[in-house]
Amino acid sequence: MSQRIRTAKIKKRRNITYLWILGLAVLVFLLIYFERTELLYILATLGVTVLLVIVAAADLGQGESPSDAQASSSGISSTSAKTTTK
Repeated sequence: MSQRIRTAKIKKRRNITYLWILGLAVLVFLLIYFERTELLYILATLGVTVLLVIVAAADLGQGESPSDAQASSSGISSTSAKTTTK
């Protein structure tokens, strides 16, 4: 895939993200303006719940283990760090 096509896809995704942000900001503003705080409260609760479910479902086990991360940040390869520690 060429660089130009890749860049165009990234810009398209970014524009869609900006549209979502703008739409949600307008929705929140309108809910506050028309004093529909009960709907705003429900939407905020659902949003936080969805965020927590996404974080809980994330596969965090695929990342580096703390000892590997510490060894790589100190400049020691993970294989040499494992052989020198008991």
